[in-house]
Amino acid sequence: MALETLSQPDTTEVGSYFVANYPPFSQWKREHLPELTAALDAPPPDPQHPLGLYLHIPFCRKRCKFCYFRVYTDQNAKAIERYAQALAREVELLSHKPAIAGRKLKFVYFGGGTPSYLSAKQLQSLRDRLHASVSWDDAEEVTFECEPGTLSLEKVQTLKSIGITRVSLGVENFNDQVLEVNGRAHLSPEIMRAYDWIQQVGFQQVNVDLIAGMIGETDENWTQCLERVRQMSPDNVTIYQMELPHNTLIAREMKQLGITSPVASWATKRKWVNEAFETLGAAGYHISSAQELVKNPDRDRFVYRDSVWRGSDLLATGVASFGHLSGVHYQNVDQLEEYLTILEGGQLPLGRALTPTPHQLLIREMVLQMKEGQISVIPFRARFGVDIREEFREPLARQQAAGYLVVDGETIRLTRKGLLQVDTLLSEYFEPEHRSVRYT
Repeated sequence: MALETLSQPDTTEVGSYFVANYPPFSQWKREHLPELTAALDAPPPDPQHPLGLYLHIPFCRKRCKFCYFRVYTDQNAKAIERYAQALAREVELLSHKPAIAGRKLKFVYFGGGTPSYLSAKQLQSLRDRLHASVSWDDAEEVTFECEPGTLSLEKVQTLKSIGITRVSLGVENFNDQVLEVNGRAHLSPEIMRAYDWIQQVGFQQVNVDLIAGMIGETDENWTQCLERVRQMSPDNVTIYQMELPHNTLIAREMKQLGITSPVASWATKRKWVNEAFETLGAAGYHISSAQELVKNPDRDRFVYRDSVWRGSDLLATGVASFGHLSGVHYQNVDQLEEYLTILEGGQLPLGRALTPTPHQLLIREMVLQMKEGQISVIPFRARFGVDIREEFREPLARQQAAGYLVVDGETIRLTRKGLLQVDTLLSEYFEPEHRSVRYT
């Protein structure tokens, strides 16, 4: 399915909506891997360029009905140990590459899947193995995603001891019926118990995730969810508008049974996110992107997001993970057994790649930063030698006329209307050949 545009139907149909990179992932190919190999084997163009590490932990207790990530359920300790060995081997191999050797990590992100599926002992062991090759002791941020029902006080204490600075708790909703019908593994009592442990141990930042538009959501329940978050008072709140990529269980059920979409309309989801902006704004939160609010904009920076959206290098490790190095986009192989076998043979599990042109990198950074709600012309002129107001004069004019944004001197500022549906606006900035291709 092509990227939705301004003519996007209101019903939440099957397809990709959330823009996370450019050019679209469907354009990344295996035949471009020699470009990545060359980048790995050469010194970095700028040794001071920010470097991050993404670690994909693909295990979960259950597969959520809306999940489109590469995850595996019901994995035993033996399977986890084999994966941890492979992940450590991958980081070791990367650490010796000329493009990476000697560089310090600015940020680290443990994503999933469910990183907190691992036991406290497994987490400590993984940290020790990884630190034999790289260190995040001096990183500005180390984020760790958690599913509430997988936590214990001991595990939360372990997170602190291995250097986690930012905990992201996947709440999604506080209504047990909504959680169950959407296939979440946890229930509401586990949320508050986990949050209490997190608060007791103490971290530099705590983020809570919500999803607007889950199956069974209502106006009344959404308002109650926002009130619960307001009372919890985390440092950051992330709110996603639910979509239905092709490989979700919900999408499969729709195709097989011929049922209509059970997910709230886009208009309803935008209304709910706007309610969150208003409710949490009144409680002192500030909008930091179309998906995120923060308590203190000066302190509560999301280093991973800010860095990746501004062109930082990102080492992709783990099955199916995505990265960017020395100007090359890439993804690891996306099948678990293939990933493990390749690493056990002493090779990197590289799957596909693409080297964007300078103009495509300009587009990538512009559209991603537009999701923050405001961008300045100045950094783009300094980095790319381009005035984005001139380069994208036509789409900016159309979207300003439609009330989605305002061009104010050297600042482009999205209106609330534009921010709430920013992903539908971004394909207008794509090169013509990418505006109607499948995104993933």
